[in-house]
Amino acid sequence: MRNSQAEAAEVDQPDRIVLFDGVCRLCSAWAKFLIRFDRRHRFKLATVQSPEGQAILARHGFPQDHFDTMLLVEGPAIHTKSAAFLRVMRRLPFPWPLACIAWIIPWFVRDWMYDRVALNRYALFGRLDSCLVPHEDHENRFFKAHD
Repeated sequence: MRNSQAEAAEVDQPDRIVLFDGVCRLCSAWAKFLIRFDRRHRFKLATVQSPEGQAILARHGFPQDHFDTMLLVEGPAIHTKSAAFLRVMRRLPFPWPLACIAWIIPWFVRDWMYDRVALNRYALFGRLDSCLVPHEDHENRFFKAHD
């Protein structure tokens, strides 16, 4: 029998889950942006602090106590940093896919720029006292262990 943490890490092939730092103001704003503009509900959200987020991190070998990148989980594939951001943007409605012009920038330059923001996000944008809690009408946008 599998435990609930292992079940929480199970991501079906069609699932696309965006893991984000729930106490980071910038990251929470990103989640709200996705709720607003992902009209086709292509992405589920999960905070890295949630049981589901922790299980996904553990399953894929990411630290569970230090978060320096958002993750995009697409079935068995994991994307991080600028690649995760750009893969999300290309699936949003126009004009957001235009951001994908950044693919022409070499990945190591994109990720270096991503790291500058990610590593200083609390100093630049602040920290929330608690994780983003979904409103009732957005609750289905968050990944749950039994989705």
